[in-house]
Amino acid sequence: METNPDFSIIDNPIDEPKTNGLFTVKKANQWLNDAKNQPMPKHLFGDLWCEGEVCILFSDTNAGKSILAVQIADSISRGTPIAGFQMDAEKQRVLYFDFELTSKQFEIRCSIEGTNHYIFDELFERVEMDNIDDMPDDVRFEEYLKSELSGLIKETGVKVIIIDNITWLKNGTETAKDALPLMKWIHRLCRESYLSALLLAHTPKRNQSDPITQNHLGGSKMLMNFCDSSFAIGKSCQGSDVRYLKQIKCRNGKFTYDTDNVAVCRVCKVNPDNFVHFQFERFGFESEHLVSNANGISEEKIEKVKELRKANVPQREIARQLDLSVGSVNKYANM
Repeated sequence: METNPDFSIIDNPIDEPKTNGLFTVKKANQWLNDAKNQPMPKHLFGDLWCEGEVCILFSDTNAGKSILAVQIADSISRGTPIAGFQMDAEKQRVLYFDFELTSKQFEIRCSIEGTNHYIFDELFERVEMDNIDDMPDDVRFEEYLKSELSGLIKETGVKVIIIDNITWLKNGTETAKDALPLMKWIHRLCRESYLSALLLAHTPKRNQSDPITQNHLGGSKMLMNFCDSSFAIGKSCQGSDVRYLKQIKCRNGKFTYDTDNVAVCRVCKVNPDNFVHFQFERFGFESEHLVSNANGISEEKIEKVKELRKANVPQREIARQLDLSVGSVNKYANM
């Protein structure tokens, strides 16, 4: 005889939890009951980054990591989603730790040649490193930086941070012994105050005929193993300003932006926004944006095309030297 399951046991678990040093032991139903009282994570940037997650955004150099990260910070501080990406999190304060750009470089990206500056929300705060000469002599730089960073987070009570980029927190992330302590520290920081963290990272030079995978994240696999979510920016063969976003890891949301459904965007700067940003255009297949080697074109030849174009060599001359069509030269020069 079949009986309906009794779900009341979740609301009334038996036995007290047991704590023994590092571990806490509870009935599985007790864990469910405790979790019921926690808020459901809301979307910060579609299914790519949700509240309470340590998320890693990575890409090749000059693919637009910082551009997109600033745009995400702007979106969260305004409580307004980026077109094409769901956001149901509340408008809130964001700290953007910028270890890459100077204030002038930041201004250039957010204005029209120093005029008509973009107006950010007051809840978007950018942080630069300063007063480095005041660092105590007996403290390692990395430890001092992490101490100051965590102190600022606790002082402000902020719940969303973006770090551009992760290599500033630890010079060596290529090995597990370096990456593991860093990811442990970030996780502890986030768990203590339900903090959401977006960490920018790099990928070594990638063959653009290959789909992006977790193996393209530069550094130890510990970085990927210990983050909650991750997504990447890929350059497209369809134009120098075309990018696609691909989901690499997901624990809380849905695996939405996979290789058969990447988000295709264009990097642009249009009035009245006056700042460089990603403009969502459509969804597509990753294969549409990869360099095809079916015609035998090597990566070395593609790089040679780019090199000659930067030297202002005419396209027809490049085509003659490398035995390519003018159309192929134009295509590869704009990758």
